Amino acid sequence: MTTLDPRAPLVLDTRQLQRRPGTMLEVARTVPAPEGLGTDVIGIGEGEPLELDLRLESVIEGVLVSGSVRGRATGACVRCLEPVEEDLDVSVQELFAYADRAAHHQEVGADEDDDQRVLQGDLLDLEPVIRDSVVPALPFQPVCRPDCPGLCSECGARLADDPDHHHESIDPRWATLQQLASTDGSVTHTTEEKRN
Repeated sequence: MTTLDPRAPLVLDTRQLQRRPGTMLEVARTVPAPEGLGTDVIGIGEGEPLELDLRLESVIEGVLVSGSVRGRATGACVRCLEPVEEDLDVSVQELFAYADRAAHHQEVGADEDDDQRVLQGDLLDLEPVIRDSVVPALPFQPVCRPDCPGLCSECGARLADDPDHHHESIDPRWATLQQLASTDGSVTHTTEEKRN
């Protein structure tokens, strides 16, 4: 386990709660987003502002963190590749167990949750909690608008710019017949057809 840096923007110090159940602490701050907060098509860029509005509450088992995280995700429309922006406001709630309580639960086998968050001394790391809340809230297939027609499959033109865009396409089964057609639209007859 890596040691937490108390100066890191997503690390919170809970000393003020003094391990007294019922004690609460309000935290409102804007922090830079961590690296990789998103998917391949949309996410909150590293260093972009994240607004945290949290309540830390001392409970018997540890510190309960609840509140909201707001930020702006950017990406590309999966249909036409135009830029997409999405404002996110997600709820977070996580219990950070006191280290001695977590160790006791592991000894007696009462806690089978491998993903349990544990305080390091009086410090807690919000980054994994924010990641677990923000990434699933992002659109799986972001679009610039719900009725985006996308790109032309033949030439890549953006169909929203030219709704009448189309290509003359001929079924390959009829291609030979078209080659027989003359430039003026009449059909060229073969020598054998002329004899009949």
